[in-house]
Order: sequence, then C-alpha cells, then structure tokens
Amino acid sequence: MQKSENSERSEGQGAGAEQVASESPIGDWGRCSADAQYREAVVDLLGALAYGELSAFERLAEDAKLAPGLEEKAALAGMATAEFGHYQILHDRLVEIGVEPSEAMQPFRDPVDSFHRMTAPSDWLEGLVKAYVGDAIAVDFYREVAIRLDSDTRDLVLGVMADTGHAEFAVGQVRRAIEEDPRVGGRLALWGRRLMGEALSQAQRVVADRDALSNMLIGGAEVQGFDLVEVGKMFNRITEAHTKRMAALGLAS
Repeated sequence: MQKSENSERSEGQGAGAEQVASESPIGDWGRCSADAQYREAVVDLLGALAYGELSAFERLAEDAKLAPGLEEKAALAGMATAEFGHYQILHDRLVEIGVEPSEAMQPFRDPVDSFHRMTAPSDWLEGLVKAYVGDAIAVDFYREVAIRLDSDTRDLVLGVMADTGHAEFAVGQVRRAIEEDPRVGGRLALWGRRLMGEALSQAQRVVADRDALSNMLIGGAEVQGFDLVEVGKMFNRITEAHTKRMAALGLAS
C-alpha cells in the first residue's frame, strides 16, 4: 500500500525524535551546570539556536515577498512570527543563566549568514523547499545534542525545535506544483541537494570550531578531542533523515 502524504511527512519530520525521548536526561541544570565545560557547551548551543531562530524569522519575512497570493503570504508571516517567539524564549533563557545573548550568538553569525547567503531562493518554491528541508536539517543537528542534555535544557531545545507549520504547508504546496508541472521536480531536487551540501558544510564548521559543543556531540562533556569517526556517523544520520524528507516532498535526494 502506498504511504499517505501525512505518513511520509511524519516519517521525515520525526527522524531522531523517538531516540531523544527514550534517552534519560543526564540530570538537571543546577547540578550539570557546575561543570564549566558542560555550561560552555550549553551556552554555545543556546547561542547557535537563538541566532538561527532570529535568522529564520528574517528569512521567512523576506521570502513572504515571493508568495503568489495573500493566503500564502500570510502563512509565511505566521511562521516568521513563531520563529521570533522561539528566539525570545532562547534570549530569555540566556539572560536567566547569566549570559549576554548577543555575546552567545556572535560566534554563529558567520556560519548561519553564510548558509543563507549561499542558499538564497530565486522563487517561491525554492523558498518553501528551503524552509522545509533546510530547517529540518538544523532540527536533526540539535536533536543529536539534545540526547546529552540536562532535563531543563532538553525541554527548552525540543520546544523551540517544534514545527511551526513549515512541514504541512510546504509539502502541500510543492507536491501541488509538481503535479501541475512535473519538470519542476527535477529543478527542486537539485536545489534540495545544494541545501544539504551547504547545511552540512556550515554545521561541520561549527562543530570543528566549538570544542565544548563538539565534545558533547560525540559522547558528552567528559569526552575530550575531536573524533572524526563519531562526527561522521552523526552526519550520516542527518543525511538519512534528509533523504526521507525529500521523499515526502516527492523529490529524489
């Protein structure tokens, strides 16, 4: 039996969520933050997330200008508003733990801005694919970290990584466009591959540059050194999830 659109979409969007839920947190923030390296990793994580959400807000607001109609424009504006709400939550959490948000975000400006600069959509459909596929790659990256977080930070991260409506809206719009003109599928498939390549490139840059965060990714704050094998396994998992999302859009990966 052929999978329904909703089941395909759920499979792509849910990659890794079950694994996060099945893993026990390493403790609460009060106890875990006593470890200076762990605290540094969490500040990096929240700073990267905050700048990513702020950038997503700006990008979606800009992409709304490409919308073919008022309904589509309003949909993207609503998503942009949700992204800014996530940013505010992260901003407030950084303040709560005694960190200046702008300082926490600063190290991640270049890689995030570079990704968006290299993947500026040329039309409405490319913007939708980027919102669906590109943001989902980021979700998978942060879920890899969430497995190794304290309970308070994990709940916060999973909350701001929740879908803001990108998935259902993007899948419906892209599938409809391909049905109307099958030639669109080939162009968007190539676009999806480009998004994947640029996203992995920038994610690898972040992992390589931020020691505390990379140590957490490969096994927890007690792990020292940059393990290329473990990092490679992580990015393989992210690539597999990307393939499922492309299938949900009706595109070859």
